[in-house]
Amino acid sequence: MTVHELNELLLICSLVLLIAVAAVRISSRSGLPSLLLYLGIGIAIGQDGIFDVRFDDAELTQVIGYAALVVILAEGGLGTKWKEIKPALPAAVMLSTVGVAVSVGVTAAGAHYLVGLEWRQALIIGAVVSSTDAAAVFSVLRKVPLPSRVTGVLEAESGFNDAPVVILVVAFSTAGPVDDWYVLVGKITLELAIGAGVGLATGWLGAYGLRHVALPASGLYPIAVIAIAALAYAAGAMAHGSGFLAVYLASMVLGNSKLPHAPANRGFAEGLGWIAQIGMFVLLGLLVTPHELVHDFWKAVVVGLVLTMVARPLEVFVSLLPFRIPWPEQVLMSWAGLRGAVPIILATIPMVSGVEGSDRIFNIVFVLVVVYTLVQGPTLPWLARALRLGDASDAADLGIESAPLERLRGHLLSVAIPDGSKMHGVEVAELRLPAGSAVTLVVRDGKSFVPLPSTALRRGDELLVVATDPVRDAAERRLRAVGQGGKLAYWLGANGRPGADSAGRGGAARRGRGGVNRRGPSGQGRSSSGSGPGGSGPSGNGSGSDGRETSD
Repeated sequence: MTVHELNELLLICSLVLLIAVAAVRISSRSGLPSLLLYLGIGIAIGQDGIFDVRFDDAELTQVIGYAALVVILAEGGLGTKWKEIKPALPAAVMLSTVGVAVSVGVTAAGAHYLVGLEWRQALIIGAVVSSTDAAAVFSVLRKVPLPSRVTGVLEAESGFNDAPVVILVVAFSTAGPVDDWYVLVGKITLELAIGAGVGLATGWLGAYGLRHVALPASGLYPIAVIAIAALAYAAGAMAHGSGFLAVYLASMVLGNSKLPHAPANRGFAEGLGWIAQIGMFVLLGLLVTPHELVHDFWKAVVVGLVLTMVARPLEVFVSLLPFRIPWPEQVLMSWAGLRGAVPIILATIPMVSGVEGSDRIFNIVFVLVVVYTLVQGPTLPWLARALRLGDASDAADLGIESAPLERLRGHLLSVAIPDGSKMHGVEVAELRLPAGSAVTLVVRDGKSFVPLPSTALRRGDELLVVATDPVRDAAERRLRAVGQGGKLAYWLGANGRPGADSAGRGGAARRGRGGVNRRGPSGQGRSSSGSGPGGSGPSGNGSGSDGRETSD
């Protein structure tokens, strides 16, 4: 490559990135999943497109796709809260193992009997589309207010099910007879065990090292975190385990450890994740030949119907049978099994292996992903509301971001009060924040002021709340409770709803209410003092500067 060619490449790549960034804005307003827009960019550039760029290197696409998935899984793991995903682990493991087997069998049978594909091709398609996509699930679910159990199961499933699916696709794409089912089960079990062990060990050692080694620059910490995540993938894969499971678990351990500059680490990973998604989807759009998709369009629609309406619901029902999950949540999980770039990347494996009819497999998978993502993504919020799992009160949840004030051993919480929040009309003193936390600043209509205890909050306000490290979680829980329960949150419980405290959390909830009651006056006094000189002193200006510096 010459310098002139490099200049042209940089020009094209920068323009594609800028267009893709603008597409995110369109996606957020229209409700269309961004992956469709990125695929559209690739198709527009590629064959039959505006520039007619011819790209048919399936092996390079597979390699780049794997690298992108490592980054996407790392970003997803860093943003996954252990306390939310822990109760969902058994259900997610069942969906990623037993559920995958059910989905592969049902989808392959539909592809064989209804579409007429031979059994090997049908099994490959069944395995390829049985993997829910981490990028699609993470991007959509974090915009849709759902119960933590539902989001925890779906996020964990998307992080876990890549491993068994990759093993099945490789096994079905290998020349010669397919291994017996018990051999495949043994391989999957062994690779999952190795990947889990490598991922947890790498994450724990990496977190321990980052906490005890003082790096000379804050910008080195995010680089180190991503390097540890990539190391987990490489080590897991080299040990003949699941590298995808290893990187997800290692990143989850890192994300839930109290690492220095944690917001900067997540911000850096999020930026890399966006670049990985954009590059991966655009490249996949380049690889496809649009005029060839017409011949396999209805085959893809039929296979997608079998997958969406039969295989996925049956997979969820069989896998979650031991857990007695309510049927509305099972219906939502069935519809939220989003597919994205992962199945399309996995569809390149038979192309690289030279499987007969691999081009048809790729086209069917591509059309299936585009059509059903276009249907499922925008309708997911509607279905959640129809099932009363994502109503208006949930949609008005508070947006809270945390930046650690490391030198002060505290946190700066940025709280946005959306339309429909029951925090509207609540006075600052009525928040009853735990001792050690205080509202220090209110931004209203573009103007900021230090609130009084009697200041009534309004929709559209933005609050800055300073909380010490021991009460940071309690302060966030209290803010969310008031956002959902308003002034009655004190009597309704920690979640702001009657009877919301389950048996498993009842003790903690009662302790939380008792603590707020006993510390009520103290909490109000702290709020007042935080709003006065303390709010504009080190905990105000200093923390704000530190928070902005960290987030940058």
